[in-house]
Amino acid sequence: MNARIRADETNVFPRFLDLAYPSIERGQGVWLYTTGGDKILDACSGGAMVACLGHGVREVADAAAAQAERIAYFYNHHFTNQPQEQLAGRLLEVVAPEMARVKFASGGSEANESAIRLARTYHVERGQPQRWRVVSPAQSYHGSTMGTLALSGRRRSLQEPYANYLPEYFHLAPATPRFDPTGEAALAQLDQVLMQAGPEISAFVCEPVSAAALPGYSPPARFWQGLAERRDRYGFLVCFDEIVTGMGRVGSWLAAHDLPIEPDIVTIGKGLGAGYAPLAAVLCRAQVYDAIVEGSREFDLGHTWDGAPLPCAVGLAVLDLMVKERLVDRIRERGPRLREELAAALNSSTIVGEVRGRGFLLGVELVDPRDGTSFLPDELDAATLVDDTAFEQGLLVTSTHSTPDGYAGDEVLLAPAYISTDEELAQMIERFAATISRVEQVVTRELAGKPAAARVSR
Repeated sequence: MNARIRADETNVFPRFLDLAYPSIERGQGVWLYTTGGDKILDACSGGAMVACLGHGVREVADAAAAQAERIAYFYNHHFTNQPQEQLAGRLLEVVAPEMARVKFASGGSEANESAIRLARTYHVERGQPQRWRVVSPAQSYHGSTMGTLALSGRRRSLQEPYANYLPEYFHLAPATPRFDPTGEAALAQLDQVLMQAGPEISAFVCEPVSAAALPGYSPPARFWQGLAERRDRYGFLVCFDEIVTGMGRVGSWLAAHDLPIEPDIVTIGKGLGAGYAPLAAVLCRAQVYDAIVEGSREFDLGHTWDGAPLPCAVGLAVLDLMVKERLVDRIRERGPRLREELAAALNSSTIVGEVRGRGFLLGVELVDPRDGTSFLPDELDAATLVDDTAFEQGLLVTSTHSTPDGYAGDEVLLAPAYISTDEELAQMIERFAATISRVEQVVTRELAGKPAAARVSR
């Protein structure tokens, strides 16, 4: 790849100060073009599972331009606007008819922060101000604000050095096939938390299908059934973070629609704005909204761009295009076969453990080839090796490395745009298989002659 720009050659404050960043000039469909003339297949919708319609969609760009000419912004504290009202109505009609109200935000962190505060407000309005603590799976990611960062239990790889700033929430070990295939251990741990602090628990927050932290993973049905039973018994709320999975990513408008539990609050984002405007939303059931209606009649939480006309006009265009093109139906039909094709292409690899996921959200677990089950050694940082090797193959993927926390090792995420053709999906799998083959050679060489490390455990 050409035209890699070092971080010290730009005025931008990058994530990694010593990393060479290529410069993207334009995008079209599932393809990215750098200023150096390289063409990259985007296998994770803009890198963060956002650009679900691909790049360069004229209908969405035109909707944004048209709204900008009318009015782009005013503060939602003073006025409402037609795009906001129309989008909220369409979301309740198409995406989540079971919900009662919608509140917009600029992104996933803001939406999840709003969900935490909405759950807290619900309990205060009902005369239970002692409820403030939250329970969530440890191997998770819900945002980068202090409130949402506290939802993750990944202390070593994610929370440090900010742990002293974070609220004291509870975290459960995830019910993965490696540690807890039935979900009973997680439920037992939840029972311990509820015995310790049940009257203080405000909400259980989780991803129905995990994305960045544990790609493509969902707990077994027994866990969801047990969670629903405990909610009814103890009175906390269940909040689903569907910032990634909402808006059709897993083959249904919400991942919740395919699970044996009904959440009280849901957040959506990423695919709602599809990369054309920063946009997310919090949706709640009638009983949550009614608690405020019958109480203070005020939910005083607003961010600068909440419900502004321009991003809401974009969201409306995105939703209308999804409905028109029946994209969610296509993902539901194509997703299972896509996972099978990916698994078949990686079947012979000694460093691939589980291939999992739903719809167009797929995860690949990497394992130690010496025993086929353990995490790869932490010092290898295989996730970075995969990302760099994939880029050399003209492929953009997103990998995660949280081995020090003990819940998961190196994982790779594939989240192609909904508009990907069968040929483009085939190219994605071919290039990814070539990537894994090269990474396997490097890993095997690095581990040659070394004894398998002790299995990382919780």
